Amino acid sequence: MQDEAYLVTGALGCIGAWVLKHLVERNAEVISADLSTDPVRPRLIMDECQIERVDWRILDVTDTEAVKALVAEAGVTRIIHLAGLQIPFCKANPPLGAAVNVVGTVNMFEAALASGTSGLAYASSLAAFGPASGYDSWPLGDDAPPDPRTLYGVYKVANEQAASVYATDSGVGSVGLRPCVVYGVGRDQGVTADFAKAILAAVAGVPFHIRSGGIVPMQHASDVARMFIGCADANVKQARVCNMRNDVIAVADFVKRLTAIFPDARITHNVEDEFPFPADLGDDGLQDILGNVPHTPLEDAVRQDAAMYRDLLDRDQIDLKQLKQ
Repeated sequence: MQDEAYLVTGALGCIGAWVLKHLVERNAEVISADLSTDPVRPRLIMDECQIERVDWRILDVTDTEAVKALVAEAGVTRIIHLAGLQIPFCKANPPLGAAVNVVGTVNMFEAALASGTSGLAYASSLAAFGPASGYDSWPLGDDAPPDPRTLYGVYKVANEQAASVYATDSGVGSVGLRPCVVYGVGRDQGVTADFAKAILAAVAGVPFHIRSGGIVPMQHASDVARMFIGCADANVKQARVCNMRNDVIAVADFVKRLTAIFPDARITHNVEDEFPFPADLGDDGLQDILGNVPHTPLEDAVRQDAAMYRDLLDRDQIDLKQLKQ
């Protein structure tokens, strides 16, 4: 791994933190790129020796020349691009959302083209699809027609299509991954973070309400991180876009399993609204690239997260204010 140098954008987010952790554990050279160098979330899951192994950089992904310069100067061989603004931020400020989510992604392709990097994996989203009622073939394939209902989803579709053009016109291969309901230590923003927060609340012994209902596709952040790393390592020559699947589960069943582990947990959930995106997703494309798709069984992942949350609470290293809605 010493000959590889990984650039991880959006590295201070939940998935980014887990990507850093796994790469450091593989003894890879890792460059973290974000708007800060304060590793708040990485520190939740990494020890200080691991934190010191990371090259922490400040980077505005909308700055084309800065992105290209960093990739060239650091000798980056593989890019894992996670930087982006989520649905509510894109709705509140569409120009900034487009700049970060679209221009920022195009800049990664430009940098990969200029420097000849070997692998590029980037975050797309389930939000590229429309409501489940608009589809009639299940499980939903990678090539199902996009039907975004948010600006965030529109931006993600634009990135998937730009990736196809870069592969055709310039030979820059890539893999776009569509995370769904990602849970795990460090997940603390967005409505779908409620599943991670429910585990924290169960450990802390405080009530919590999951604002989602219906059936959801869930992936643990550690598994998602390993998927991104595997796709960046795969030397894909085309533009591939892949769904993620892992646990497809009713929210009510998730709460039931959680309370089976924590009988005193006071967790409720939305019983009126359905999950706004398709849940029954096919992951044949991801299996084709990775072989074995990383998947920690739900109960095992919950217990692992619970142990980490308990340790963080005992050391006063996690703020329960995130549980307020």
